[in-house]
Amino acid sequence: MGSEPEAGLLGRTDELALTEALLAGHSPTGPSLFLYGEAGVGKTSLLDAAAVQAEAAGMRVLRASGAQSEAEVSYSVVNQLFYALRERADRLADDQRDALHGVFGLAQAASLDPLVVSMAVLALLGEIAAERPVLLIVDDVPWLDRASATVLGFVARRLADTPVVFLAAARTGTPRCFDSSGLPEREIGPLAEQPAATLLDTRHPDVAPPVRRRVLDEAAGNPLALCELPVALTERQRRGHELLPAFLPLSRRLEAAFAPAIERLPAQTRHLLLLATLAPNASPAELLPATGSADVNNLGPARQAGLIVADPVSSRMSFRPPLIRSAIVQLSSPAERRSAHHTLAELADDPSSRAFHMAEATTGPDEATAHALEQAFLADFRRGGSAAAVTALVRAAQLSPQPADRVRRLIEAAYLASSTGPLDQVPHLLAAARKADDARSVSGTRSGSVFAAATAVYLLHAEGDVDGAYRLLVRALDDADTAETTSAWIDDLLYALLFVCVYAARPKVWDLLKTALARFDPSDATPLRLCYDAFTHPDRTHTTVREGLARAFAALPTDSAPRGLIPLTFAAVWLDALSDYRHLVRRMIEQERDGGAIALVLTGLLMLSTDSYHHGQWDESETLAREGLDLAANYGYVLLKAPLRNRLALIAAARGNADRARTLTDEVMSWAAPRGLGVTQAFARQVRAVADLAEGDYADAYAQTVWISRPGVLGTGIPARWMVLDLVEADVRTGRIEEARAHVAAARQNGVPRYSTHTALIAAGSAALAADDDQAGPLFEAALSLPDADRWPWEHARVHLAYGQWLRRTRDTTRARLHLREATETFERLGARPWAQRAHNELRASGVATTTRPDTHTSLTAQELQIARLAATGLTNKQIGQQLFLSHRTVGAHLHRLYPKLGITSRAALRDALETISPDDE
Repeated sequence: MGSEPEAGLLGRTDELALTEALLAGHSPTGPSLFLYGEAGVGKTSLLDAAAVQAEAAGMRVLRASGAQSEAEVSYSVVNQLFYALRERADRLADDQRDALHGVFGLAQAASLDPLVVSMAVLALLGEIAAERPVLLIVDDVPWLDRASATVLGFVARRLADTPVVFLAAARTGTPRCFDSSGLPEREIGPLAEQPAATLLDTRHPDVAPPVRRRVLDEAAGNPLALCELPVALTERQRRGHELLPAFLPLSRRLEAAFAPAIERLPAQTRHLLLLATLAPNASPAELLPATGSADVNNLGPARQAGLIVADPVSSRMSFRPPLIRSAIVQLSSPAERRSAHHTLAELADDPSSRAFHMAEATTGPDEATAHALEQAFLADFRRGGSAAAVTALVRAAQLSPQPADRVRRLIEAAYLASSTGPLDQVPHLLAAARKADDARSVSGTRSGSVFAAATAVYLLHAEGDVDGAYRLLVRALDDADTAETTSAWIDDLLYALLFVCVYAARPKVWDLLKTALARFDPSDATPLRLCYDAFTHPDRTHTTVREGLARAFAALPTDSAPRGLIPLTFAAVWLDALSDYRHLVRRMIEQERDGGAIALVLTGLLMLSTDSYHHGQWDESETLAREGLDLAANYGYVLLKAPLRNRLALIAAARGNADRARTLTDEVMSWAAPRGLGVTQAFARQVRAVADLAEGDYADAYAQTVWISRPGVLGTGIPARWMVLDLVEADVRTGRIEEARAHVAAARQNGVPRYSTHTALIAAGSAALAADDDQAGPLFEAALSLPDADRWPWEHARVHLAYGQWLRRTRDTTRARLHLREATETFERLGARPWAQRAHNELRASGVATTTRPDTHTSLTAQELQIARLAATGLTNKQIGQQLFLSHRTVGAHLHRLYPKLGITSRAALRDALETISPDDE
């Protein structure tokens, strides 16, 4: 029995092994077993699997199930089990035969003595088990009639040394009639995380990732819930195009599974559970006054039924499984829910909870409730960014008596949704606002301003339309002069404009932000101004920006204030200063990831990934970028997928996976180019340049770098400030020394060495690389002796390599080896294979017998290795092509790619490089 019978039994290997041992007579517990667990956990599936196992082993399977409708019918389950064997009863002693005939309804019986019936059943089992072993299966034990329970308990205790196995199952929290019989028990718990995810993905592969996470959380490993929860969702909800309700709806099967346990509870207990469900953060003691009772024992029946567990520390209750909350809500009437919300509104201490419960208790238009709901949740949103504010504003719109208020609230909901996602809901909310009676009245008002901002942010994030977003924000800022536009909404417009600035990276857009900051003087402009200065004038403002960042980060409230945090994070990354503040960004991400401002979470992940890359933590950088890419895809943030792909591509390029780097950047550039996203394209070109440098294709590397920054001109501040070394190396390797020096001069003139210790190392290393031999030595030494130079291991190792190459070329091999070893160790730690191989080759050329071999066999394909060996013998490309039935151009292309993998730059070095490959590598 090496495999599980069906997907429904994923993760049940131990339980299946237990029933297999039971059927084979090897169970240490004996021939009987009682399974119990919560509704839907898979007890019946295990009984089904046991039946299949038994039949496959040649056993006779007798099966019955208790039913509530027959619980008062004596011997109904015994009848189910043995009626098919009624003819065998004639072989038994007369009293036993007559007793069974009475159970089967074949003869009149004045009374049936349970002991006689029990002995008759035991004798009947002995008759049939003499032919072949028997498996008795009884499901839903709590609904057995009392007489059948007595008989089966009697039989189950007397199966030792017989070829009969007894297997029964019951739901946790229900009376188990076999408790006193001493049968061995096994609790069937929820599925572990991985099997639960596999089961959900197998049954419902089409659900969107955010929906998948919600289902996994709500199901809590319950197999029935995993299979059935997506069934009750609409198509738009399953695909993540519509927000999920607070309580997931239950399918008929789920309701049937959970309803009985709830319906059996006393009314007072059900009422208290409904209150606890609607106010999950309240303790039972806090809710008791609302029930008209001070008796905490009202929860006793729910505990006995296994529906709740009390936390001994906080005294708060948790539901088991969590899905019970949905069942409690679904089984209550609308009137009961409204009454409960009204009660909770009176008990609530904070404005948000009070407004929420009042809104849920209200049935018709109510401006006071709508206003309270709007104000409370807008305040919460600006503190933390909760997606609950979107739902609250939509509800406030529904409660609005006046069309203008309804339109305004829908538009505000759309704007907030542009930050919280999924983005698909934004156009639906805007469309609903347009259809409202007074939709035309918003032009030139605060609502018109917010409408433009919401549309702009949607166009930016969902479509990458920076030009359209810019035009809308210009109009929104013009409309914002009206008296009714609050400072909070001005701030929102400026933050929206900041994202356009970052991704458009055009002077006129940054100029608009500068003008707007001066024009409106918003209350919280410091992060925006720091961001503006860090991007546009880092040479003049780097010191004041660093000081401002330290003050601004320190002043952030403990709730992380994500809107203010993100501009500070941008500025810190651009000045290579994020390391001291990473914990704040990580805290914001954890707080906002579930139901918060996803746009800010994505930006935080991108900035952390960038910082990790610069500090040589490439695995961490890749993990962060992948996490962000998944979220961006899940929530529809198309714009942010491009820079996250660029980050993954840059790591791939530096590690020698040029094919993956080019595939990723092909996707980025084909998307970014038509949209005029220059900075996104520049980052993609940077990736291409690094991939080309890794492969030794310096001509192509030059073509990529010159697109970003012409000689003598420092291109777009991001990423040109980090690319000076790439620019100069491409120039030097292609013999364009004067252009290399022009780049060095431009970096110096633009103050690049002053931006950070990182850019200082880049600029100094570039100057050394481009210098004449009589000046290069001191310049290399100066670069490597800069303070904190080793905090930037990628560039630090490249400078060591370049210095070691220069020293070897100038015959100072002893000192060359020191720098080449340093470069080798760092490149190997980073996983930068082509660069590590290059450093190895330089060490070997300096007379060092290297003991660590590069991972050449994982880089060279079989065909590349074959071509390399033929080329090493002196054959021309044409001659190699004739032998391998390839064109000479294809051979040349292969050689072009394999040189950097071997760390060489010419055909002449092939023989020595191939000697480092042992037979085991092939």
